[in-house]
Amino acid sequence: MQEQSIGSTLAAARRAAGLTVGQLSATTRIREALIYAIERDDFSLCGGDFYARGHIKSIARAVGLDPEVTVHLYDEQRGGTPLPVRAAMVFQADRKVKLRERRGPNWTLALGVALAIVVVFGVVRVFGGSGETPVADVQPVSAVPSVPPNTPFTEPPPPPRPSPQKAAPAAKDLVVVKVKAKRSSYLNVRDAEGRKLFAGTLQAGKSSTWKAATQVKLLIADAGAVSLQVNGKNLGQPGSRGEMVRRSFGPSAPRPR
Repeated sequence: MQEQSIGSTLAAARRAAGLTVGQLSATTRIREALIYAIERDDFSLCGGDFYARGHIKSIARAVGLDPEVTVHLYDEQRGGTPLPVRAAMVFQADRKVKLRERRGPNWTLALGVALAIVVVFGVVRVFGGSGETPVADVQPVSAVPSVPPNTPFTEPPPPPRPSPQKAAPAAKDLVVVKVKAKRSSYLNVRDAEGRKLFAGTLQAGKSSTWKAATQVKLLIADAGAVSLQVNGKNLGQPGSRGEMVRRSFGPSAPRPR
């Protein structure tokens, strides 16, 4: 099952709550045309992400969803929560720009350097004797390093062996969770590592089963609309109608934590 968009989730929750678009518009004071656009995942009429989040919170609260969780799902589908912008980064005080002064050549320094060169050259001529420049005795170096005779040859160490793959989880560590929906409800299912197994609306009359090692975590938008079966044991409804709950189950004890 593929993850539903935020617009489809809000539309399914509205229908599950038995509300029309007109009734929802009267409750939230949001125009019907804007509600239709949001349910089609068209947020261009909202005037930006800031106003879109406000409309999503109002609609989610009216149809029985958790506003903060719904806005978090919206941010995930839109590429993550935007970073706050500091006012100091936008409004900065004017900074003075220092310009280097263009100066002419320093003739005094150049004359001093030339005089020093003349003096050094004269000293070398006086104390250098014949004036011939000595040449260092340079011996050619072979590009191939020489190996002394009778030197034992050492083989390079063998490459490290690859580490064995992790064994598959034992049957006793496997968690099996089955959810059956009496009414349509939004679900978010993740494993112990936080990997998403499912996110979307489970339609009325449908059931789904998920398996994971160690732990299964559930977020249920309408706890009274579904019934749970964990590791073969029926747990019934996890909450009342319209209540959003979080449950997690392990392999040995099917009781919610």
